[in-house]
Amino acid sequence: MDPEAHESVGRLFTEFDRTETPHLMGTRRRELFHYRGLYFHLQDFDGDGGGDAIQEARTRPEFVQISADLKPFIGAYDPDTWRSPRDAMATRFYHWSAG
Repeated sequence: MDPEAHESVGRLFTEFDRTETPHLMGTRRRELFHYRGLYFHLQDFDGDGGGDAIQEARTRPEFVQISADLKPFIGAYDPDTWRSPRDAMATRFYHWSAG
């Protein structure tokens, strides 16, 4: 991510999160982080179907638009293997919560 772009990216997601798409995807929470040129996007979903929800939503006009709007600020981590958002999803290998 362009190190100076965090405010622009935050505004884009503020607008996106006002649409119905996050609700249709089952998004419960979104957090964006940046660290030394890297961009981290943490998104919690209802149930365990987050990856599937993103795949289903990626053809919605709002999703297509935010993807296009983000391109000047955020590049694929590995452009040679990038085909869809699923190619940039991390795999959780540990989770703990109190209670």
